[in-house]
Amino acid sequence: MTQSDNSIAETLEPAPLDRAGWLSLLRQMGEDSGGFDALGDHHWAVFNEDGPILVISFDRLEDIAALEPGTMPQIFGQATKNGWSHLSLISEGKTWYRDPPVIAHIDRLVDEAFFDNFDRVVFYGAGMGAYAAAAFSVAAPGATVLAVQPRATLDPSVAGWDTRNMAARRLDFTHRYGYAPDMIDGAAQVFTIHDPYCRADAMHVALFRKSFVTHFKARFLGDHVAQSLGEMGVLPKLVKAACDGTLTQETYTTLWRERRNFGNYLRWILRACMDADRPKREAMVCRSVTNRMRAPAFRKHLEKLEKTDEAVG
Repeated sequence: MTQSDNSIAETLEPAPLDRAGWLSLLRQMGEDSGGFDALGDHHWAVFNEDGPILVISFDRLEDIAALEPGTMPQIFGQATKNGWSHLSLISEGKTWYRDPPVIAHIDRLVDEAFFDNFDRVVFYGAGMGAYAAAAFSVAAPGATVLAVQPRATLDPSVAGWDTRNMAARRLDFTHRYGYAPDMIDGAAQVFTIHDPYCRADAMHVALFRKSFVTHFKARFLGDHVAQSLGEMGVLPKLVKAACDGTLTQETYTTLWRERRNFGNYLRWILRACMDADRPKREAMVCRSVTNRMRAPAFRKHLEKLEKTDEAVG
């Protein structure tokens, strides 16, 4: 490629968008395919009308803006690829979707019988979005909820032990759509995903006690469950199974095996063994990894362990 060709290619690369640019793009997407609504100053609803399955995702403008130019969150492309209708409720800042215009928008969709137009409705979100997915699921009885690291509430009178989002305690979690474990009463199925070693997440998940709730455990993923499952290629498969109505504990167990090939997970479990001073367990991890893949760092660590005075069997 000549210098001239390089210059042309550079001019064709998508330029980074500022806040106004992203909002303009989202508005265009919605108006071209279904609808766009500004919900106050810090929330937007983008709707793509397609097939009889509706997936509702709770996204953050900051996360969208952090993506490579020309790309959108995985759920947008997945919905288009699979022919799902998609409603994205987008927030800016740590609002926890508690702003009155958001609640009013959900109420309006209920009044218009919007959710009745679809054969299956799936609410999906992670963290703050998982709270919203569970809390607003009451608007669509019979829906499925897939919530990654859900919070039950941040009302300090109920969850005072969770000190990770102190500023959010100023928000009202007692008003309508407030306490997520109560709002799932009308759901057909609820699936949560969390790392049981993350104490605060485990305590929130324990508050979702209905018989139709299934808890999936993602050990050692810490506070990066959605990101890590996405990097493994597991998260889109879970979303698809939820939309297909085939998600079960067995489905998750099979998909969770992908962790055995995920470098970050393998490094995390090795670090956990090292922190616990368990050299034999360290060696077992290293042998398992080096027997299945090329992993020079694990092989080097295993050789170091085998040279120690402790018997490593």
